[in-house]
Amino acid sequence: MSQEREIKRDLKSRHVTMIAIGGCIGSGLFMTSGQAISSAGPGGALLAYLCIGLMVYFLMTSLGEMATYLPTSGSFSTYATRYVDPSLGFALGWNYWFNWVITVAADVELSTLAVNYWEPMRVLPTWAWSIIFLLLIIGLNSLSVKAYGESEYWFALIKVVTVIIFLIIGCLTIFGIMGGEYIGFSNFTAGEAPFVGTDASTSSKVLAALGVFLIAGYSFQGTELIGVTAGESENPEKTIPKAIKQVFWRILIFYVLAILVIGLLIPYTSPDLMGAASSEEIAKSPFAIVFKNAGFAFAASVMNAVILTSILSAGNSGMYASTRMLYAMSKEKQAFSIFGKLNKSGTPINSLIATTLVVIIVYLIQLTSADAYIYIVAASGMTGFIAWLGIAISHYRFRRAYIKQGKNLDDLKYRAKWFPVGPILALILCIVVIIGQDTQLVTQGIVDWGAIITTYMGVPVFLFFYIYHKIKYKTKVLKLEEVDLSQK
Repeated sequence: MSQEREIKRDLKSRHVTMIAIGGCIGSGLFMTSGQAISSAGPGGALLAYLCIGLMVYFLMTSLGEMATYLPTSGSFSTYATRYVDPSLGFALGWNYWFNWVITVAADVELSTLAVNYWEPMRVLPTWAWSIIFLLLIIGLNSLSVKAYGESEYWFALIKVVTVIIFLIIGCLTIFGIMGGEYIGFSNFTAGEAPFVGTDASTSSKVLAALGVFLIAGYSFQGTELIGVTAGESENPEKTIPKAIKQVFWRILIFYVLAILVIGLLIPYTSPDLMGAASSEEIAKSPFAIVFKNAGFAFAASVMNAVILTSILSAGNSGMYASTRMLYAMSKEKQAFSIFGKLNKSGTPINSLIATTLVVIIVYLIQLTSADAYIYIVAASGMTGFIAWLGIAISHYRFRRAYIKQGKNLDDLKYRAKWFPVGPILALILCIVVIIGQDTQLVTQGIVDWGAIITTYMGVPVFLFFYIYHKIKYKTKVLKLEEVDLSQK
């Protein structure tokens, strides 16, 4: 009977929206956002975030069109399998699963560093805190999708409120209402700003801005979780389009305004903008610096609490995304059928157990062998960008097949705008960001094989999955008239 159970569509619109927002507003924004300004100046950082934001918008509309047509927990893996090539779907699915497994293991470790910031909490060893946080994440994911959605809603809300308070206090500080004298736009145009590079040449400034594309790209990763939630959304035809519109504007406003406020309050030459590398340096967070300058004595402690929430939120979402991806692949016969088993709450329990076991293994490797863990992380480093590539390619093929098979575009519940410009532009920008991962190699021609291997390892790992499936099953790129456009 357990095999006949179905996933439950208990995620409401507010859950879906906050899950996507929570997926990409995290410790990267709070801790290291200043690096973008330090590298390319406030103008270069703003340009990079605007461009990547536009790319993400097109990707989300592409995903939205497919997710409202065929809501499924497998999302872009399922779409690539049906609309492009089963081997592409196989490679995307396993890479995405592996990426989130790494993320959960890393977040379990990072959460202990955040907790140990407070001396009274050091009464327990770090491994004990790791167990507590992992059990919390497992518990939230095993109860029901509604429990996951509700917890993620509140986790994300804390981050959103923090950013809003930061923007308000930052604006008051800029105009001298808080924190002392009037600052205005002096820092935004100080020195070589607003656009800076390694020298005063235009080409150097352009390359510096391109380098920030990578930082911005990682910041926005997680928005694709909208597609994963589609299979358990209460009314995907309404909630997905609504969430996409809200998520784009909210995230773009949060990120762009946050970068603008930081750039106005802290000069790009300030060493503080290099960010914090660990919880011990939480006071170097651009957010903490702004709060402290405005007169808040406990700014670092408050930001540490927010960052701890962000880490737990990322781990929670990572466990959800990985278990749903494994479940969906089992339904597509790209993973063992046992992973398709659901418990009474509609949770893919075997997928959760298997994912948890691998998370524990990766966590133990992280503790025992730093070098091995570096390569594990490197192997999944580009997965987010590769997933975005898959979304763009799948949507392009879906729309062409839809027209080729004589279907009416007016029948689509949600239609992505600017087709085919959107997916093609997103595809080009994704490729640019992937190639530009090693900035020294691209901008200076410096060949460091160790750096190249760790930077680009995700590409051969993806190709391994793709080629393995291609050789074993001898699949071919589907002809447009053969694409499966059924909605089951």
